[in-house]
Amino acid sequence: MEGERNSDEKESALRGRSPTTASQDGGERMSEVPFAQRKVEEGKVYSGDGVLGYLEMMEAQAHELGLKQEEKEQQEKKLNRLKARVQELRARRDELRAKVELQEKRLLDKEGTVTDPAQPSAQTVLEWKLKGVRATIQFFYLTGISGKLTTQGVCFCISTAYEGTYMDSYYVDILTKPEVKIQLHSVPVFIPLEQIAKKYLQTDIRHFLSVLSDHLNAYVGRRHQAEQLEEQFSDRIEGTLQRNSLCNLLVFNYNVSKNSKTFLFNVRLLYGDLCHSLPTEAIISCTSGTLPLLAEKAAAHSYAFRHMALHKAFDSLINAKEGQDQTP
Repeated sequence: MEGERNSDEKESALRGRSPTTASQDGGERMSEVPFAQRKVEEGKVYSGDGVLGYLEMMEAQAHELGLKQEEKEQQEKKLNRLKARVQELRARRDELRAKVELQEKRLLDKEGTVTDPAQPSAQTVLEWKLKGVRATIQFFYLTGISGKLTTQGVCFCISTAYEGTYMDSYYVDILTKPEVKIQLHSVPVFIPLEQIAKKYLQTDIRHFLSVLSDHLNAYVGRRHQAEQLEEQFSDRIEGTLQRNSLCNLLVFNYNVSKNSKTFLFNVRLLYGDLCHSLPTEAIISCTSGTLPLLAEKAAAHSYAFRHMALHKAFDSLINAKEGQDQTP
């Protein structure tokens, strides 16, 4: 009798278990299933090959990210070397400038002992100009500007480059007699050459060439970035990239995906400083949506375009988006 009573009690206890208790036991058993196995089951893959394929995909992604990181580090090292070279050239330029100014001062003092400094002769003035031009040629040799004396003055060649790569050369033929003026040049018409000459040519020819060089280098830098964007990301841009001759205004569209939806972003880059190749203003708008997340993305993209070269900024944004899309 006692054995039958114990058996009845066990059966009654089993029948009295609540569904909640059973579901909790089931949840505990599910939690014991490895994460990778659950991911495979969600993908309807139940064989061992599915798990190996998933691990191989993760390994390939890790390898690709490692290669990109290594390439990025190499680019940063190259950029640091170029920055150091620029600092070295600038220091050399400042040193040469000081020497030239000292030489000019000594020349003026020497000429002053022969004639009245208040009324120098025409020959003396001409000699000063010629010596100043020769000193200027020597001074700019290390900064991408070279020159050659002509019968009536000097012809300067301004070589432009972007990120250490030679781009184009432009020529300015300057007369030094009877007055200093530009005779011929190959500077594009949209570069404000006349304004720069009016401001600096008569008073400081070195400053004139330096400012003109900054304008030309900034222009070829902006042009190069726009060309690289069109060449590397033509499949990512909607329509055509619009730009003016000076490349200080760029407009283009590209798509941004969010929550399985695609939104069209419109970009308008304004380059307020013509001596620089980065925009001073990046206006990004999305006409197909006003979600807060889209506003955050637009602000992040605007910051990237204002602080990085155009094609590099776009590349970083695309890679970041693809990395998020591939995250398991």
